Amino acid sequence: MKIFEKKYISELFHLALPIIMGNLGMTLLGIIDCFVGGRYSTEGLAAISIATSIHATVMMFGIGLTVSISPLLSNFRGAKIGTKKYFFPTVKFALFMAFILMLVTLAYIPLLGYIGYEQQLLKDVQTFTFILAFSVFGIELNVALKEFLQSYEIVFLPNLLMILSSILNLVLNFIFVFGLYGFPSMGVAGIALATTIVRTVIALILLGFCLWKFKFKDFSDFGYYKQIFKIGLPISAAVMIEFLAFNYIAIILGRVSGEYAAAHNIILVVSSTMFMIPMGISNALAVKIGYANGAQNYSELVKYIKNGIGVTMSFMTFAAFILFMFPRQLAAVFTSDENLIGLIVPVMVLVAAFQMTDGLQSALAGIYKGLKKTAFVMIANVIAYLIISISLGTYWGLYKEMYLFGCWAAIGCSSMLLCSILTIVLYFILKRLKFEMEGAEKFQN
Repeated sequence: MKIFEKKYISELFHLALPIIMGNLGMTLLGIIDCFVGGRYSTEGLAAISIATSIHATVMMFGIGLTVSISPLLSNFRGAKIGTKKYFFPTVKFALFMAFILMLVTLAYIPLLGYIGYEQQLLKDVQTFTFILAFSVFGIELNVALKEFLQSYEIVFLPNLLMILSSILNLVLNFIFVFGLYGFPSMGVAGIALATTIVRTVIALILLGFCLWKFKFKDFSDFGYYKQIFKIGLPISAAVMIEFLAFNYIAIILGRVSGEYAAAHNIILVVSSTMFMIPMGISNALAVKIGYANGAQNYSELVKYIKNGIGVTMSFMTFAAFILFMFPRQLAAVFTSDENLIGLIVPVMVLVAAFQMTDGLQSALAGIYKGLKKTAFVMIANVIAYLIISISLGTYWGLYKEMYLFGCWAAIGCSSMLLCSILTIVLYFILKRLKFEMEGAEKFQN
């Protein structure tokens, strides 16, 4: 079987391109925060990095649950089950999760004082986190509505909104941070306020579009929530663990020096931008494979898998080349501080070395979501990131005093291990599915 087939690549990109655009828009929000924070001060950038690292790890619990909606509804559609009735349950679920996450965020703010940051850095981190706590309603609702529409392969508008939101975010950042047009200079608090406003506005626009586009009737189905948790909890735990491994760097190294947290933030923003294309393909794979899985079509399922992985690996080869060849130029976009650039460049070259496994693990995660086999992804992430990455990162980063380089080297090793585990297990899953689906087809004939 060919790895690249025009029909399947075309269908994946038709669905993935708007998602990639939206993912880039979401990443652009982080890029803008990093850019403006770096222009404000290195200390401010360090505070943003630490605050968003902790907050993002918490938020991934809710987002991980919510992103199970599109593969679940795609499986329903493939099995010819109506899905419009699940709109209001989806909205209710998102708002409930947002309320819980807001309370958790507000609760951990006093605990930040026990980590051991210097006083001014701690104050900025706590202020930033307090404001950001109220943005969770916007981001949860936005993700839930995007997932609902994505199951219908309606992806252009919600992802276009993410691009447009970055423009609003840039304008509000400069106004609030530097005090333009009569507003007081709010420093890092201004970045958190801009993020909260943008997330809320985009979610409300998307909600208005959904209510205009469809005619929904109120409906309740606790079985739907059970399925979201069944598929989503392993995804949620897996994503939280992965984010913890990445954000652990900023959290622990921020105690050594704020410069490490600031440098980590820049590296993470650059690598995350490269990651948006495989993530978009991963989302498209989850939907397409979910539909094929629901329809019990093994041949289509395998073709989407091979073409999706092939395209992902091709792009990540290009991404590795860019990171390897231009690390200083990429760092200089965000800061003119030579000390920061000196910390960033060798790590950026290291990050280039594991772009292939980074992209492959994203594609594999989408495949597992489409197959509704997410529990094993969680187990693999626990082994690779929670056990290996954090242990190695602490040993190399702190005890061996390799700091940023040591922590990122640990992530690279974990990424390679994760890909190996997921690939081997997927091989056996597909063998079993082939037997089940082709056997059912022969029985029907």
